[in-house]
Amino acid sequence: MRVASAKLLIEHCAACAHWVHPATGTCRDCGGPLVARPVSGRGTVFTYTVNHHPYNPDIATPYVIAIIELAEQQGLRVAANIVDCEPDSVVCGMPVEVRFDKPDKPVFVPVTQTSN
Repeated sequence: MRVASAKLLIEHCAACAHWVHPATGTCRDCGGPLVARPVSGRGTVFTYTVNHHPYNPDIATPYVIAIIELAEQQGLRVAANIVDCEPDSVVCGMPVEVRFDKPDKPVFVPVTQTSN
């Protein structure tokens, strides 16, 4: 998972149209070369954990680390923090979208009725 100009980039195989993450250099399905392409940044929470231990004093607890299944392909999953919600409100299947708090650090936020 890479970030470029506030876009989430995932490796993609033009030969078989398969998204690959984490990147492996060649497609696991057909062996074709991979090229980083932007994805929509939308997905759902596949699974998550709420951390209460202050492993990093710069990060306030509790915080959520989740596996997000991206909308582009079933099984295409990335790990990221979920922010802008109460940790207890996160549930599996919850729709989320990417946001960039820092240029190189994507996080996900819950999709609301007003999100576009």
